[in-house]
Amino acid sequence: MKDENVNQEDDKKLDTTKQDKETTDEKASRLRKSSLKVKDKKKTVIPNREDKTKERTAKEKKDTKKTEEKRRTEENKEKGKIPKAVRETNPKTTPSNQEKSTSSILPKKISNLGWVNRSCVNDQAVKNRVQDLLSSRLIHADHQVEWLARSIQCIDLTTLAGDDCPSNVARLCSKAAHPLSDDLTRALQIKHGLLTTGAVCVYPARVADAVLGLERLGANIPVASVATGFPTGQTSLKIRLEEIEFAVANGAKEIDIVINRELALSQNWGELYNELVEMRKACGESHMKSILAVGELCTLTNIYKASLVAMMAGSDFIKTSTGKETVNATLPIGLVMCRAIRAYNRKTGFKVGFKPAGGIRTSKDVLQWMTLMKEELGDNYLTPDLFRIGASALLNDIERNLANYTTGGYFLAEEMPMA
Repeated sequence: MKDENVNQEDDKKLDTTKQDKETTDEKASRLRKSSLKVKDKKKTVIPNREDKTKERTAKEKKDTKKTEEKRRTEENKEKGKIPKAVRETNPKTTPSNQEKSTSSILPKKISNLGWVNRSCVNDQAVKNRVQDLLSSRLIHADHQVEWLARSIQCIDLTTLAGDDCPSNVARLCSKAAHPLSDDLTRALQIKHGLLTTGAVCVYPARVADAVLGLERLGANIPVASVATGFPTGQTSLKIRLEEIEFAVANGAKEIDIVINRELALSQNWGELYNELVEMRKACGESHMKSILAVGELCTLTNIYKASLVAMMAGSDFIKTSTGKETVNATLPIGLVMCRAIRAYNRKTGFKVGFKPAGGIRTSKDVLQWMTLMKEELGDNYLTPDLFRIGASALLNDIERNLANYTTGGYFLAEEMPMA
């Protein structure tokens, strides 16, 4: 009986071990299956992520495409209204500037308005620099004759009087073609007809008379005309543009336009730029000189900013004043404008000319201005391609000083031929 009980207990133990084995086998198979499911799940999850990233990138591409198209359409809308900076055309293409001459290229859009707004001028530093130039940079008396003779080539001989008529203009053209008397030309050993002024400057109504007068003399001198409601500019933009077109149609090769001072004083540089661009278009192949009317801009900083905007809009020259303001061309103002020209040249590679006008009446004045040009902008700015002087009485004083030098005598202004 004992043996039977033992056998039964052994059988029970075997059954329990079998059951345990089965349960462990079942657990193992269950775990295997669950791991396989997890693997499958992992496999299925990965491609879903890839699909999502693909969808996201496709969406982003579409969005960027849309924004790009939007930007292009906006740019196309703005074309013609706000042309792009920056350009510059030299008044006469010299070999060094021939490759960079851009008379046929117009600006498309102002992109450096931040540069204009950030600009600031240190007034005291300007005064110190001018004093240094006047005290330490002097032209030796032996060389003054050559400097004065060269300055004649840079003069825009001007008549802007209310009583201008064909005879006055004809006399002015004759003086421009032969600025010195024959005796003085021979004494200075200058070939006859070689020395002329840079240009003849008149009102738009007198352009045709000036062109005719120079043709009769056989002189190859450009005719410059003031325009755009000179000297105040207080007319509508349409009328100002028509005045430019009238002067160009009559034969003017250079147009002296006046900027809108209201826009400059209110710091509305974008609108001023747009107006100047329209004027540049109206000038066509003729060179544009922008008159800043510095005496009405109040501060040197405003003058600097206006100079930058005028150059960005395509001006071939920037000019100090009309000659009708209370403050005209002074050396501190000239220094600020020269620094603007230099900064613009460094930034863009283009050279813009400079024209001081108003208040330059004596040989001493012109020598100081030429010294400033040489020191600040270099020898290239002592030629009529990049430097002009707006004057009417200056030539008379230069001729008198040259006569005093050659003859050893002293001549009065009244003894010189009329300009």
